[in-house]
Amino acid sequence: MSETWLIAALWMGLALLSSYLSIRTAISVALTEIFVGVLAGNLLHLQPTNWVNFLAGLGSVLLTFLAGAEIEPEALRKHWKPALTIGFVSFLAPFLGAMAFARFVLHWTPDASKIAGVALSTTSVAVVYAVMVETDLNVTDIGKLILAACFVTDLGTVLALGILFANYNAWLALFVAAIAVAMVVAPTLAETFLKRFEGHVSEPEIKLLLLMIFALGGLAAKANSEAVLPAYLLGLVCAGVLARHRDTMHHIRVTTFALLTPFYFLKAGALVQATAVFKSLGIITLLLAVKMVTKLVGVYPLAKLFRMDSRTATYTTLLMSTGLTFGTISALFGLTRGYITQAQYSALVTVVIGSAVIPTLIAQSFFRPKVAALSSVRAEDEALAFKESKGGERS
Repeated sequence: MSETWLIAALWMGLALLSSYLSIRTAISVALTEIFVGVLAGNLLHLQPTNWVNFLAGLGSVLLTFLAGAEIEPEALRKHWKPALTIGFVSFLAPFLGAMAFARFVLHWTPDASKIAGVALSTTSVAVVYAVMVETDLNVTDIGKLILAACFVTDLGTVLALGILFANYNAWLALFVAAIAVAMVVAPTLAETFLKRFEGHVSEPEIKLLLLMIFALGGLAAKANSEAVLPAYLLGLVCAGVLARHRDTMHHIRVTTFALLTPFYFLKAGALVQATAVFKSLGIITLLLAVKMVTKLVGVYPLAKLFRMDSRTATYTTLLMSTGLTFGTISALFGLTRGYITQAQYSALVTVVIGSAVIPTLIAQSFFRPKVAALSSVRAEDEALAFKESKGGERS
């Protein structure tokens, strides 16, 4: 028992160090936790235990739930056409490109190629959201459009992971039926509990959400799918409810980021083998290039089609090229299920980390739009209409 507490102290000490480094360097805490995990795994030989695996898995599931719950329903309704188009192509182009590259150029197995495609198709909602807040773009239409497109991209990733590797049997049918029922019932049930019990110290409304997440996660495991799929969908349908109950959302976020996600990101980093990374630098560079090029080819023309200027279209493309949470979730899923090797996992996670850092730095350094110019995607049309109406009044 004493060894368990000491192991827990080591993991939480690494989490504390990661938080400190994140604050001092202004780098996303998820990135610093992965970096610290890589160092601990290779220098201290940090190894996950069974209970660490459970906490890490729960962290990834709740993080996915929060990602879905952060999407504003109003933003999705307002920008559904560009968000759906850009988001879908942002998923499909790198998914097909990375999968084909891994299969026919790197000669990975079919399952490993699918994992590569899924892992590199993502857009990091966490990274993009942080950038939006830091630059005040989150209150503009263009910022909301980008976040909505990120949701569509990651929904494609989560669905692809579930569809490609699910067991097509009675468990899958039950799983799909349970998701359908939950998406209809969950918002009303959550609203009822929140109105009646919110503010109680025992937090029964949060326990209700956890019950649904755990039950759907268990069915997902039986269907050989991943628990992040129902968690993401559940977060999406409950987003409107939780937007009206920010205290409950805050409590879930605090618990998730303070206790659970450090285990997930530290574990993801600890499983990266430094020797495998050095041996695969060429492959890592090529895979990162595949992701960036396919995102550019897919997203930039669509951004221009929806009448963004060149600077804003480039900025949007670069942010849509980021990846982190779902990329590591997909890679870790492939490793734990035996679809990819340790070396392939190390390469994919390194690419995912690179895609979180490099596009963001380029976008923020060279292509950051001016907030005043981005009050709306249709700003020019609205300004023109306003001028015309004023001209009519003067005449």
